[in-house]
Amino acid sequence: MASLPLRLVVLGDSIGYGQGAQRPDDRLGPRLALALREEGFDVDLHVVAVPRSTSAELAAQVRRAEPLRPDLAVVVIGANDLARFVPPADAARALRSAVVDLQATGADVVVVPAPDMSVVPFVPPALRPLVQSACSELQRAQQEVARSTGAAFADIGPQVGAAFAADPQLFSADRFHPSSTGYARIAEVLAPAVIAAARARRESAA
Repeated sequence: MASLPLRLVVLGDSIGYGQGAQRPDDRLGPRLALALREEGFDVDLHVVAVPRSTSAELAAQVRRAEPLRPDLAVVVIGANDLARFVPPADAARALRSAVVDLQATGADVVVVPAPDMSVVPFVPPALRPLVQSACSELQRAQQEVARSTGAAFADIGPQVGAAFAADPQLFSADRFHPSSTGYARIAEVLAPAVIAAARARRESAA
């Protein structure tokens, strides 16, 4: 009998949703699904991420994800917590709740931390060290959530941040969200962590 598809659910903010991509297939979710298919997985993709979401708004997305019975949940969050000055402890608390609730449905979870907002073109150079420090603080809190809950942590920040800092074409026309090329780069760096989580689940089931 053929195995059931891997139910992949992407939660989070505009990056999880794919805002800024020129075509739907260029968004993060479809790119991750393609990477999994290239590794032999049959994938059933659902994107419940909502642009402009903070960590506190993950709870509503988890409620939407629960009936889908996800096998693998990728949570991309943090940019809006930073933009709205949400205290890292509050953002981490909301993320922890979301991860635990997803795990309660039987899902394995990959946490994708906040991006390095200091590379956004319209951030004044004088403020970039301060912005980078705030990003690092939130990323550390998110990593601790992953460690303490047993979720996977995709530490893609340094590679993605360096790529976006070096190439303005990775940003879309609004100079804030990724372009299609930017999503390709994010997916390239993120895919190994997602594939590893899918393989570990498959091996555990076997």
